[in-house]
Amino acid sequence: MRKAREMGLELEEPEEFEAITGKGVRAKVKGREVLAGNRKLLAENGFSISNVEEILRKLEGEGKTAVIVAINGRVAGIIGIADTIKEGAKEAIEELHSQEKGEIVIFVGDGINDAPALAQANVGIAVGNATDVAMESGDMVLVRNDPRDVVKAIKLSQKTLAKIKQNIFWAMFYNTVLIPFAAGLAFVLFGITFQPEWAAGAMSLSSVSVVTNSLLLKRVRV
Repeated sequence: MRKAREMGLELEEPEEFEAITGKGVRAKVKGREVLAGNRKLLAENGFSISNVEEILRKLEGEGKTAVIVAINGRVAGIIGIADTIKEGAKEAIEELHSQEKGEIVIFVGDGINDAPALAQANVGIAVGNATDVAMESGDMVLVRNDPRDVVKAIKLSQKTLAKIKQNIFWAMFYNTVLIPFAAGLAFVLFGITFQPEWAAGAMSLSSVSVVTNSLLLKRVRV
């Protein structure tokens, strides 16, 4: 549609329209019967495509999906459709392979057909321009449509988990050391009574240290 508009073509609303799962579409536009789909759709409607078979094979050999268009009982053209490789895809795949350990399955997708795999994977990641179904099925939604952000998300997750472990360790260490003092060890060893305000101050310091350590994530470069 975007290409048609660029070419200055007028887009007509179809009088009738039917999507045929796994085959293509059938429509009626300005009184003309239009079919657009694969070999099976055309064959089921009595078309012979032997004269365009060579073109179909050429497009398919280039990795494109060939869509045959027929108007009023005659093959009118063939559309070759292919996804373009996103910028950064090569680097992202290389990075993902270098972290691969065979422990966790991560699935990245953006379409309706990706939704079941996004839901079933250990971690489902929907990219920025994903359909609503894909975003609902995924565990994580990336803001941008950049495959390199998948690697960044994994690295940020690893850094976050490391911070959680650090905070748990220091909180446990802090409490292990100070609870005996609050229970009377300070008086036994030094004759000092551990005052309630000291305990409140110690707990505040513990919370501040944990929050400060967590905020250091803002400095992480992924």
